[in-house]
Amino acid sequence: MMNEITHLPEDIILKVEDLDVRFYTYAGVVHAVSNVSFYVREGETIALVGETGCGKSVTTRAITKLIESPGRIEGGKVLFRRRNGKIVDLLKISDEELREIRGNEIAYVFQDPTSALDPLYTIGYHIHETIIAHKSKISKKETFKQAVNLLKHVLIPSPEVRVKNYPHEMSGGMRQRSVIAIGLSNMPRLLIADEPTTNLDVTVQAQILDLLKKIQEEYKMGLILITHNLGIVAEVADRVYVMYAGKMVEEGPLEQIFYNPQHPYTKLLLRAVPDPTKKIEKLESIPGVVPSLISPPAGCRFQPRCLYAMDICGRQEPPLVEVESEHRAACWLLEKRGGSK
Repeated sequence: MMNEITHLPEDIILKVEDLDVRFYTYAGVVHAVSNVSFYVREGETIALVGETGCGKSVTTRAITKLIESPGRIEGGKVLFRRRNGKIVDLLKISDEELREIRGNEIAYVFQDPTSALDPLYTIGYHIHETIIAHKSKISKKETFKQAVNLLKHVLIPSPEVRVKNYPHEMSGGMRQRSVIAIGLSNMPRLLIADEPTTNLDVTVQAQILDLLKKIQEEYKMGLILITHNLGIVAEVADRVYVMYAGKMVEEGPLEQIFYNPQHPYTKLLLRAVPDPTKKIEKLESIPGVVPSLISPPAGCRFQPRCLYAMDICGRQEPPLVEVESEHRAACWLLEKRGGSK
């Protein structure tokens, strides 16, 4: 078959190569995602981190072509290993085949559960609707039973009662758990969680993170976690991808990113995380703001905010240099020190 790919390591379920997404607005062309590449192994959690506006959500929405006008996916590949073992490029398959995958084999937990849930329908109906979209022959009684089991699985108390509740009758934490249950309703191979703990108190945040970790381990699914909170990343991620202004600036295993960060942006993100073991006199912040992606800076996009910027940083984009096994960063300082080890 024309769109079927056969060359993909057996443990990898998703591989994104040189993804490029642009938005054609009245003010100009927004280079939202530029040549982004990453992969997810079966049973692995990766984290996409960076400030708001760095392209994290756009990247994951582009995976299943959830980019609306004036946005366009201008290039790249998104290779996905389906349940049947078939490997497809999600950017090239038909809309019909993509609908079979979206919400079924690749599911999303969107950032705001309040806007993700229709206030006119019960939580049970939301789950029912998601299941029958891919299993049309299943009865309503059976989907109701599955809905109760899913709510129980995500630790919602009295699931037999809650399945009949409307979104406004539930707390923020329970709405978030309900959205996770909807995402799990078809047992996806890949779950994408976009800021799943936003607007939740610290206790509920910890419960949601623990739930995601247990679910990911139980179902052996891949998990992409989008967040700007490195404290959350430390709890659940296996590998980390740091994004800045639509580009990957550093990637690697969790321990190497946390204990041996190489890019100045990654170092500043880590310094902005409060350490509960130390007395905090003043939280550090990153100077400046994320640049406009209509006219991003030449060379390294972080250069205007970088304390270590050199002349070459404003003229030429740095390549991703290998620091350790699976650990790479895009910074001219690495080239100056001799590149990879």
